[in-house]
Amino acid sequence: MDRTAVVTGASSGIGAGVARELARRSWRVAVVGRNPERTNDVARAIGAIPFVCDFDRLGDVRALAKELNSRFDRIDAVVNNAGGIVATAERSEDHHELTLQRNLLGSVVLTEALVPKLLHTRGRVIHTSSMVSKLGRIDLDDLDFAKRRYGAGWWPYASAKLGVILYARSLAMRTGLESYPVHPGYVQSGFGSESRSGKIVLALSRWMQISVEAGAAPLVHLVDTPELGVENGTYFDGLTPDGPTHPSAADRTFITAYWQKLAELVDVPVEHHHAT
Repeated sequence: MDRTAVVTGASSGIGAGVARELARRSWRVAVVGRNPERTNDVARAIGAIPFVCDFDRLGDVRALAKELNSRFDRIDAVVNNAGGIVATAERSEDHHELTLQRNLLGSVVLTEALVPKLLHTRGRVIHTSSMVSKLGRIDLDDLDFAKRRYGAGWWPYASAKLGVILYARSLAMRTGLESYPVHPGYVQSGFGSESRSGKIVLALSRWMQISVEAGAAPLVHLVDTPELGVENGTYFDGLTPDGPTHPSAADRTFITAYWQKLAELVDVPVEHHHAT
């Protein structure tokens, strides 16, 4: 069977590691990245198919979804790994706070457009979250951090990564698709280096960091293990299920309310037909 996985944020770091390992395991891989040169290089090296897309522009993401839908007759897994921290408060051309768009809204637009294909194959969606999601605070009336402290990007980042868990669980609840958020571990990559505080944190904590391969391993495991034996929507801390999360991540009413806000923000339908 020709299994297809779409991996975003795959031009470097964990995403590239996931793409590499899935290709080695005979998956057909769509490598999605923002940097054309790096995206093409990764795809060429592993015999995958490159797709260039900037998640800071939702028009790009919609075009990507259309291209993936027409290019592949089946999609068996989506790995929503695009993301990053934004050091200073900034808005996208779509008028959203950039951290939220880069880490979540782009993934929402892409995933929702691929749901029919995923339902057809009973596919699985994996979402890169972070242990900092425990520090996230979601205000349904201020998802864009217009009225709250920005904190060099760390507060909106923590909140967006909590949002990733809520979205992953809403997807499981609404569609029946297997949908798992995961903290890959503290990976040695260029992540966070665009902010001054990020550079300092990276320098001081280098000894705690794990390799890209070790960070990619939990995501690959979640994509490629036929029976995970856990409840749908389970949050993984590395390879360990039921990692510690923010209390709101267990509140189904809040998850639904949050999803309705997201759907409104990016103009996608609130409901899909449930898997049978």
